[in-house]
Amino acid sequence: MTFSDTQQQGAAGGAPARLGHRQITTVMSGLVLGMFLGALDQTVVSSALRTIADDLHGLTAQAWVTTAYLVTATIATPLYGKLSDLHGRRPVYLAAIALFTAGSLLCGCATSIYELAVFRAVQGLGGGGLMSLAMTIVADITTPRERGRYQGYFMAVFGGASIVGPLVGGAFADRTSLLGIDGWRWIFLINMPLAAAAAVAIVRVLRFPHRRVRHRLDHAGALALAVGLVPLLIVAEQGRTWGWVSPRALLLYAIGVVGLSVFVVVERRAGDAALLPPRLFRIRAFRLGVGLHFVVGIGMFGAMTTLPLYLQLVRGMSPMAAGLATLPTVFANLAVTLLVGRLISRTGRFKVHLVAGTGSFTAAMLVFATLRVDSPLWQAALGMALMGAGLGASMQTLTTLAQSEVPRTDMGAATASVNFFRSNGGTVGTAAFLSVLFSTAAGRIADRLAEARHDPAYRRLLARPDNAHALTGVLRPGGGVGLEDSAFLHTLDRGAALPFLQGYVAAMRVVFLTGAAVALVAFLIAAWRVPNLTLSDE
Repeated sequence: MTFSDTQQQGAAGGAPARLGHRQITTVMSGLVLGMFLGALDQTVVSSALRTIADDLHGLTAQAWVTTAYLVTATIATPLYGKLSDLHGRRPVYLAAIALFTAGSLLCGCATSIYELAVFRAVQGLGGGGLMSLAMTIVADITTPRERGRYQGYFMAVFGGASIVGPLVGGAFADRTSLLGIDGWRWIFLINMPLAAAAAVAIVRVLRFPHRRVRHRLDHAGALALAVGLVPLLIVAEQGRTWGWVSPRALLLYAIGVVGLSVFVVVERRAGDAALLPPRLFRIRAFRLGVGLHFVVGIGMFGAMTTLPLYLQLVRGMSPMAAGLATLPTVFANLAVTLLVGRLISRTGRFKVHLVAGTGSFTAAMLVFATLRVDSPLWQAALGMALMGAGLGASMQTLTTLAQSEVPRTDMGAATASVNFFRSNGGTVGTAAFLSVLFSTAAGRIADRLAEARHDPAYRRLLARPDNAHALTGVLRPGGGVGLEDSAFLHTLDRGAALPFLQGYVAAMRVVFLTGAAVALVAFLIAAWRVPNLTLSDE
């Protein structure tokens, strides 16, 4: 019996037929290429973001580049589940790849940090479907116990992208130009051939007979969700500039609360067409799964955005060297992901792995909070290994938890909801952590500069022509500092730069301690609230 025959029988019977390992891996060979495309883009950009922001003169606004992608991906994710029900998995997946590719091309042509953020938003419209649809398809064709094993493969894909991404991103960012184009622009342009390969693979292996589901798209829900989320995320990014209780901030808080309230009302009335069906939240395991995805997403994205800045700003590493330095995270994540996936498949138990993972992630944040300007690299590597192991053990088990008690008829909506809450957490974490970092850094640097200037030797260092030239436009009247561009740190004497580096480290300590508190909340929920379920093999 062929794979297509098996699927036809499953479709005729109203439920997916159970496939063999070879058939599942055939389908996954196409899915992982699409997922690799999205995962690679995130890791490539993160390692080169400082170079991009410096070139476009927007270091303190760099959060927009990540936040814009996450906002649109978050809002688009639930829509992909409904669209694929209406039009089939394959055409919708191909549409997601096409949108992602168009956004990548536009990003490669950006001329300002805000223009780049807009184009990243276009990318996010496509990227929102790459992960969600892949996980939905796997949930369709596997049993709850099997999902841990195959989702482990997906996590391995992310691990591979995490290895390749920082290296590729660093290599391009280190090049002034390549074929007459700025080196960092190739970070986005390289998506063109990768997207073509992914599209060809999807067309060849993703041949599901489509059974049309008759329901309408929840346009009102999507609009209300956008009205609720976008203002709150703008405040998270701009609050440090406007003031957290300024009139503009208060207005956006109010709009966000109203939007989210309207979204809840709309979803209750939408029934089966709802983007996030309220009936799913009556399932305890689902509530815990999506809630923990949100909390862990805050810490994960916040840490993954801040750590490269420590390596590049404080340690003075190039983007490529910083990418190589993060390999302990990648290797630990890959090893633990594959191991945990097999253990879940064998035993059907996952709580122990979830608790251990969130505990390891909390420990990693505490290690990062102890970093100093002169800390040995092994100390940072220890934190990275703990973070990689923690995420490897927790992320796939959180997805398994959320899906464990959901009926197959709701699997698409449930999987989209999982990705929605993780993306929301990532958006909040990225915007809030970078906002805290740069709002805190300016004051900490100014304090350390004021202390250092009491030392005549340091004043002589600042007076040297090369140092004075490097600090042109950085030191503000009244003792303030401008942090829009960090390029001055490349040319500043190490002794003269020390107060700046100490200020950045002090601000990062606040960020990592905040991350540790968030991770601790996830650990406590996992340990005391998550039921010790045994997954079904049917």
